[in-house]
Amino acid sequence: MAKVTPFSLFTEFDINLFKAGKHYRLYEKMGSHITEVKGIEGTYFAVWAPGAKKVSVVGDFNFWKDGEYELMVRWDGSGIWEGFIPGIGKGNLYKYKIHSSHNGIITEKADPYARRCEHPPSTASVIWEDSYKWKDAKWMKSRKNHNSLESPFSVYEVHLGSWKKRVEEDRSLSYFELADELVAYVKDLNFTHVELMPVMEYPFDPSWGYQITGYFAPTSRFGYPEEFKFLVDKLHQEGIGIILDWVPSHFPEDAHGLGNFDGTCVYEHPDKRKGYHPDWKSLIFNYSRNEVRSFLISNAIFWLDQYHVDGLRVDAVASMLYLDYSREEGEWEPNQFGGNENLDAISFLEDLNKEVYASFPDVQTIAEESTAYSGVSKPVFLGGLGFGMKWMMGWMHDTLEYFAKAPVHRKYHQDDITFSMTYAFTENFMLPLSHDEVVHGKRSIIGRMPGDEWQRFANLRLLYSYMFAHPGTKLMFQGDEFGQYDEWDFQSSLDWHLLDYKVHKGVQLLIKDLNIFYKQEPALYKTQFIQDGFEWIDYNDHENSVLSFIRKGENKKEDVIVVCNLTPVPREKYRIGLSKTGKIKEVFNSDLEKYSGTGNYKNPTKSVSAKSWHFRKYSVVIDLPPLAMVAFKYEK
Repeated sequence: MAKVTPFSLFTEFDINLFKAGKHYRLYEKMGSHITEVKGIEGTYFAVWAPGAKKVSVVGDFNFWKDGEYELMVRWDGSGIWEGFIPGIGKGNLYKYKIHSSHNGIITEKADPYARRCEHPPSTASVIWEDSYKWKDAKWMKSRKNHNSLESPFSVYEVHLGSWKKRVEEDRSLSYFELADELVAYVKDLNFTHVELMPVMEYPFDPSWGYQITGYFAPTSRFGYPEEFKFLVDKLHQEGIGIILDWVPSHFPEDAHGLGNFDGTCVYEHPDKRKGYHPDWKSLIFNYSRNEVRSFLISNAIFWLDQYHVDGLRVDAVASMLYLDYSREEGEWEPNQFGGNENLDAISFLEDLNKEVYASFPDVQTIAEESTAYSGVSKPVFLGGLGFGMKWMMGWMHDTLEYFAKAPVHRKYHQDDITFSMTYAFTENFMLPLSHDEVVHGKRSIIGRMPGDEWQRFANLRLLYSYMFAHPGTKLMFQGDEFGQYDEWDFQSSLDWHLLDYKVHKGVQLLIKDLNIFYKQEPALYKTQFIQDGFEWIDYNDHENSVLSFIRKGENKKEDVIVVCNLTPVPREKYRIGLSKTGKIKEVFNSDLEKYSGTGNYKNPTKSVSAKSWHFRKYSVVIDLPPLAMVAFKYEK
């Protein structure tokens, strides 16, 4: 008697969508699903292995014996193998034993659609379902107001394994513990969103999660899938959004993973010029294969649908867009038009964003894209890729390079710090100070700042204040918010003891207040992607290394006047031009004593005089603290 019962969750329409690359809910059909057939409880399995001649389910329920539970291939040429196995269910471990029809190769693979995986280094899939009851209805109903491009968007980037550890137990926090400690911390610092480095299951810790093998399973390092849902739920209940890093650009060659899945190139492109990434020693998805496109877009939708995620930050988009990315001459082949664009990857990204925004119009997709590719954050119908935002890598590089220079030399590099405004509104930019900027010998952010201790911390406070005043949304990596001295180490906890020192506590308090300032001032977020929302007062004061500009709101009452003194020399009685008379008051000052600044240069209410300056009819005289940003508004 056969041990596998013929059964299917697929309709003919499902199969047609799958073959066309348009099935975006494959997780409802593929993988393992606990169900009941003819009154018998068990599990239905479905796996795509088009190059297989035989597929068996092996697991802890049959001593991993090949051939005992053989799935049946569908008659429609889809390459899907499926069947119902009675008597096994939640918690059982399993893999697919696949015999290739092409070369005699036998592979043993984890389920690409598994909802849970074993704790690494073990590699089996786990049959799983949960009945988690969400309590975030209030957030979900109103989250369009939190995730809008016209809302404050300040992101705290976190690596769950190293944010905080139980040192005495030598372990990271669990999802449950993070739901208490991380959520409370982010709320206290007033960030609007958390971004998690990849939480999808990955076998190799030093990859930081970017080499994924379990695309539909939150890593078991920190708990069960429903416990990760609890973390998301808790963030939402506290008014905090969550963004997940998502990696459709490459995947590892681990024996249990997607590579060489049925003895053939199923998920990866068969041409090494398109299917292998030399930098990361990993495989590249075959974006021209419709079934692969269905897999990837279904995965993106899965996290938005099943885990209530508010956005996806898409990793390494530049590596997807260009056929010659990180390749020498002769190592790549031009597209059909003779160019270096990967047309299949481009159309995949367009389809991805169209589907995400059609199904979840209140979320955001964010591209980590480091080139000048045009229209990354423009809608597909306008010829763009359709992302909501793009990381502003040019701003990050130029700004960090500028701030690393000794202030005495900055007058020769004024153009470096102002250059970003020449292209700031060509995309919907997010300003990123991410994990990539505090590893591999680059030093921590505070470690790049010049001068003695006071100047380093004043520079850091100025850098962050300038970042929050600059157009665009914000992203900051864990530890940066209190001046972590050491580079980030994925194996170690952040140095929380530094908060016992006033200078570090002062930086943390500054970030807390900058987030409040950002949320309270509509001019800083409502027009953050619009040219009309920014106006230079003076970008040309090289000699004093001072920048002055206006962040303009929807009406003049919302305007915020920003002045940055980029040297340690106080500028007393410094005059700036303004376009209207009245009185201005100081609304932010990064040099306050509570931030460990001098506290000596505050501006009481100042009257604007009729003296013309900076080609404007009026002007005002203010006192600029050393290495500080000061912001003003007109009194009502």
